[in-house]
Amino acid sequence: MQDFNNELILQWLTYFSHHAELDLGTLKILDITRENKNIIPAVQSSRQVLVLTDAGHPDIFYDMWDAGLGGCDVWYNEGSDPAGPIKHDKLQDMIDRGINAPAAMLILNEDYRSTYQVGLSNQQFTAGSIKYVSSEVRAVIMSWLQAELRDTILTVGAASIAVEAALVAAEGRLIAVEHSPRDCATMEENARKFGLNNVVVAGSVDETESLPVPGTAFLVASKYLEHEVDLLLRRNPNIRLFIYTLDLRQLSNVPRIFERHGVTLTQAIQVGVNRLDSRGEMEAEPAPWLFAGQVL
Repeated sequence: MQDFNNELILQWLTYFSHHAELDLGTLKILDITRENKNIIPAVQSSRQVLVLTDAGHPDIFYDMWDAGLGGCDVWYNEGSDPAGPIKHDKLQDMIDRGINAPAAMLILNEDYRSTYQVGLSNQQFTAGSIKYVSSEVRAVIMSWLQAELRDTILTVGAASIAVEAALVAAEGRLIAVEHSPRDCATMEENARKFGLNNVVVAGSVDETESLPVPGTAFLVASKYLEHEVDLLLRRNPNIRLFIYTLDLRQLSNVPRIFERHGVTLTQAIQVGVNRLDSRGEMEAEPAPWLFAGQVL
């Protein structure tokens, strides 16, 4: 694997500066030789991205084209060294190309979004076995989670929340637990669709013990909830716990589980959304309860 040290990165920056108009104020440097780096969200949210890559990415341009980035400009050369002639193509004209050697390329996206879009539309997610929470409720949940760039977050039964959290924690790790094999497959497809290399999908919390220790967990309440809370607290006694439920039985159960495990209930809210339907009438969306807790 290529070691992109500071000296080599500076050489690539100098090389591209001789051939393209670099703006260091908007330039993002992304080393995707590191396993959890997300190229598609980085290009979507940055005007210029210097991508440092190793061999073995046969579909890299096709995946970016599939994500709507075909209009981006790509500057590159044919070698592994910052020297020699440079090429310049539209990304849409490169979808049949792969990367078979360590290299660097400069991607320019004039249609980038500089800010993260909170509350993605449900139409952006993979149509599969999962029923997604409304975008408005998801926006409230994301404001609660307060995810940061390098966080390790675990979600259970929360595919769309997992996607949004992984986009925010772009240099961290998102562990997405889905109890159903069909839901696991849908979550994996969502991770591929959004270009999320920082997502790991598992079938249960028990399967995650060899993975990085999460600092935050968001769990959709189920019959496994107490077992999951117990496991997570054993791994990280200071973990921040967030519970989502539409089940009236869990409404009283969550505070009891917290109490039995020494977790302080720090907040509980119900989120309601009314939407105007095609007949001009107000239609109520499911109104979940959200609980937050931590050992204090």
